[in-house]
Order: sequence, then C-alpha cells, then structure tokens
Amino acid sequence: MGENKLAPHVEDVARALGSKLSEEEIESELKEYIEVYKLTIPMAKKTMVKKHGGDASAFTTGFQRKLAELRPNEPNVDFVARVVTANDKTIEAKGEKRRIMYGLLGDDTTTLPYTVWEPEGMQLEKGDVVSVKGAYTREYRGRVEVHFGNRVTVRREDPATIDASDVAQGPPKVVTINQIRDSMGYIEVKARVLSVEPKDVTVQGEEKTIYTGTMADQTGRIQFTAWSDFHLKPGELVKISKATAKSWRSIPQVNFDDRAELLRVKEKFPTAEELSRTSIVPISDVAQRGGAADVSVRGTIVEVRDGSGLIMRCQECKRALQKGTCKVHGRVEGYPDLRIKAVIDDGTGSVSTVFGREITEKLMGFTLDECMDKARQAMNFDAVKDSLDEALLFRIVDIGGNVTADAYGLSMIAKEAELVTPDSKEDIETLLVDLEETK
Repeated sequence: MGENKLAPHVEDVARALGSKLSEEEIESELKEYIEVYKLTIPMAKKTMVKKHGGDASAFTTGFQRKLAELRPNEPNVDFVARVVTANDKTIEAKGEKRRIMYGLLGDDTTTLPYTVWEPEGMQLEKGDVVSVKGAYTREYRGRVEVHFGNRVTVRREDPATIDASDVAQGPPKVVTINQIRDSMGYIEVKARVLSVEPKDVTVQGEEKTIYTGTMADQTGRIQFTAWSDFHLKPGELVKISKATAKSWRSIPQVNFDDRAELLRVKEKFPTAEELSRTSIVPISDVAQRGGAADVSVRGTIVEVRDGSGLIMRCQECKRALQKGTCKVHGRVEGYPDLRIKAVIDDGTGSVSTVFGREITEKLMGFTLDECMDKARQAMNFDAVKDSLDEALLFRIVDIGGNVTADAYGLSMIAKEAELVTPDSKEDIETLLVDLEETK
C-alpha cells in the first residue's frame, strides 16, 4: 500500500495514541497488520490502538474505506466511489409504489451494487464521484450490497478523484484456492468438487434451495455456496468464472450464482481421492489466508493452558462451569468432561487449539472415568492437568480442523489429532531449535 494512501490512517492512529508512537512506527506497524496479517484497514487501526492503550471505539465509524473492505450488515460505512451505472425504477412496498435508484459503484479495489431508497434530492448520474457517509450494507447471494437510507449524506467530488480507468474492471482474477481472500471482487478458480448437497434457506422471505459443499485443488480445500443449480456432482473438475469470495467466521469461502460461468473441464488434474488426503501446511500460510477450512498442521505443543483437563459443564447450555457456576444459568450441578486447550507452534507461527473429550482421551491415554478416579484419589481436579502437562508438553502433533482468525491470532477446534512418532529426544530438540531461530 502506497504511503500517500496510508497517510490519513496513520494520522488517525497518531491522534488516538498521542505521543506514544512516532508516525514512522505507526506506519510500519500498520503495514505489517495489513500486508502480512491481511487485516482490513479498519481492523488494523482498531487492533493497533487497542494494543497501545488507546480508545479503539473511535474507529468503529467515521473513516473512509475502500469498497473491497466493506462487509455485509455493517450499519454505518463511509467511502468515496465512482458511479458506474445509475438506473431508476418503481417498486411496490407495503402496498405503495415508490421510486428507487440502483446501479454499480466502483473504486480501484472492486465494484459493488447499490440502492438509493430515498432518491429525492440525491440524483446520481453515471460518472459522478461521490463521498458517501452513513450508508449501510447487506448481503445478497454472497455479495456485499450498499444501501443509501435516510441517514446517508452524499457529496459530489472532483471527477478526477477516481478516473474511470481506475475503477476495478476487466476479467475476473484467476486464483488458486490458497490465494482466495475475502472481498477480492470477481474471481476465476479451477477445482475438483469433493462434496455437494442441497440446502433449503429463506432469502428475503422466500424459500430457496442452495447448494453447499467443498472443492479442492493442489493448494488446498475450500467451502462453496452455489445460489443456482449448476447440477454439480462430486468428482467433477470445474472452472468457475465470476465467482466471489467472502469469509464466514474469518474462513474464506467461494460463492457463485446465475451470473457466474461454469465449465466442466477435462484435463490432467489430481483425483478427488488424492485431493481428499491430508496434507500438512505451514501455520504461516494459514495466517496469510486469514483462516482456512479443513486444514492440517503439524507442530509442537508448547503450552497446555489453564482450563485443560477435567472440567464440569452446565447441564443446560454445556458451558464450562467456574467454581460450580454457569455464566448463564448461575449455580448448577454440572457433569464431567475432558478437554485440552493448547498452543501449537511449528516454527512459522502458532495456533490456539481446543481438543474435545474424545481426542483428549486419545492423546493422554486415559478415559474420562479414569481421570475422575485420579482426581478423587488426589482430591484435586488439577491432578489431571498435571498429567496432561507430563504427557503432552513438547510433543509433536498433527491436528486437523477449521482455523479462524481474529485480532488475537489463529484458533482451531480440532476435528482430529495424532501424536507424531517416533517421539525421540532428538526430534524435540531439533524442533525447539527451529522455534527459537524463527522468533
């Protein structure tokens, strides 16, 4: 990102932090969040201000963003964009006819559809460059839409602010699955369908059948949603053009509807069986993608966190109890369970991981009943945590599951896990040296 484009955001952070950091330090750290950790500018600014003790609430509204940074269901967004198309039509709402405007807005990152619900006094024309404050967003068929309500303000800018040639356009961006990021605009991806199933949903009050599943190429697997019936079958190799990328719980997904172009492809490509096999990826790759679905990593268990071992859960909501108390249901009689909360590090990055009862029993070699007996004999639940430390700390493990990302790093709820053998002292020492060298 160029210095001139980042400068206003550096000034925002500097005002929020006072004299805690120089503008050079702010710019360097912002670039790291944006370019390395792939955070949006708003999230990068909020994360940085919070980290250094400033008031991050100042960044929830009131700053301009690129269209590609907008997310669905945001109540208040500000941006500058060029009106690519502008159309009028009359609709019927609540038994009354009303006039609206609609079309496309664009900047140098993407184009998005818009709707003006109160067009009187806000006549937009093709080619206008407008500064918009107080719009809101919705999602339709996996794509962000911008809505101008009664709180929006629109000011015309110099048309040279965004030249027509600067508006993102042209053919979809050709990507592999590991390159897919949220809000990339139109993309083209070639992958083999691993699974697909219909799902009935309600969209704007109407019942609709969509198709969800998983597809894969040599770089990874990803979940998809097809909003039209393309008659997809498991095992097919397809090339999808004019699809869009979005994230659900920070995990990238592919969406496409009847505007997309889908071709069955016959060429040399890994089979569905080959693509379904587990392949280990570096944690740093997952961090750069901002999360991933159905991914496997290998690393060392460098920490077994408090809250691991034998716990009690609420009978109603299944939350872990704290001193016999549920956050929702108060003082309750719980039931016993096992879990591990651990940090896995592979030398390129780390991921906080939660293992459920079944995997915990497998990894530590004790059943829940045996752990209950151990706790009774010691008259202390911490005895099980001590056993976990002894059995697992600094062991190498393969884990698989969905990885999500937020301002605090990567998290995974493990679907599967396996301790790596042989578990020699040399293996551990080698990996620990690697970890130290990369810090």
